[in-house]
Amino acid sequence: MSDAVIFFDPLFEEHKTGHGHPESPERLPAAMKALEESGLLKQVEVRSPRDATVPEIKLIHSSKYIEQVQKMSEAGGGHLDMDTTVSGETYRAALRAAGALLDSVDGCLEGSFSGSFCLVRPPGHHALPTRGMGFCIFNNVAIAARYALHTKGLSRVMIVDWDAHHGNGTQDVFYEDPSILYVSLHQYPHYPGTGWVDEIGHGQGKGLTINFPFPAGTGQEHYLDAFQRVILPAGRKFSPDFVMVSAGYDSHDGDLLCSMRLNDLSYRKMITCLTDLAGETCEGRLIATLEGGYNINAQARSIVQTVAGLAGIDSPAYDGAPEPSAYAQKATEVTNEAARLHGLN
Repeated sequence: MSDAVIFFDPLFEEHKTGHGHPESPERLPAAMKALEESGLLKQVEVRSPRDATVPEIKLIHSSKYIEQVQKMSEAGGGHLDMDTTVSGETYRAALRAAGALLDSVDGCLEGSFSGSFCLVRPPGHHALPTRGMGFCIFNNVAIAARYALHTKGLSRVMIVDWDAHHGNGTQDVFYEDPSILYVSLHQYPHYPGTGWVDEIGHGQGKGLTINFPFPAGTGQEHYLDAFQRVILPAGRKFSPDFVMVSAGYDSHDGDLLCSMRLNDLSYRKMITCLTDLAGETCEGRLIATLEGGYNINAQARSIVQTVAGLAGIDSPAYDGAPEPSAYAQKATEVTNEAARLHGLN
């Protein structure tokens, strides 16, 4: 078996979002089927996670908000906003989704494995301390990062968010926190409207938020350029004790909600950049957790490439050459400005 694991539980499929909702339960069985057909499940262990406790969720979220989600779920469901649905099993699924990342932190620190992919839902990176939004209930990666810092005694965590929507919730929580380096590559302008390049952190956290608000049509070459010129140098300088990834697949060329131009292998290349960085700085400790991705088949194939990259296993990809970037000059300008703002040009 490889030195990576997958966390998954069928409970995640019981978070029902309603007919036609893009963040559908079908996302997960499609991914598991693709992982099975790729042969990866013969080499990568699948584990069922524990539930996060309420005090662990409170590392990020207010008691009032947690109680709101619990009561709404136990009453049969409702809506936190026009896009964010709660069903009868949402509260339990959300606790277990966060628990997958906490189990991942524990397992990495105990040496049981070096990397994990958390195949979970509901997703989390838009969730704010006092409210859910953008399909997200609890901010899984933020909870895990603060757990690593406050419960496990680590000093620095790096979070890289390649979802095509800016992770406003994660940025908001850690905007003044010197122990978190938060990096986001996203389509701009687009939902939720945050994540401009000059949003770099504040106070003690100044310089520790790095945003790449790429134009629609940005492709692989500009994502990888951002990694090589800014993200990896910044990561080496920060020297994290843990690397975490908000792995959204709506930046895929085939996605239904966004307009970026990554392909399946783009995710393999990005996760390889980060596993190399984790190997240099923190004994290989890396967690990736599912965020968005709304073309079920493209997401499933891309998850295969991400898991293969985490595990260091070759897995064939059948998509074509990466699409060239539209608005290439604008994308280059974004990376140039990020490099300038963070002293990496």
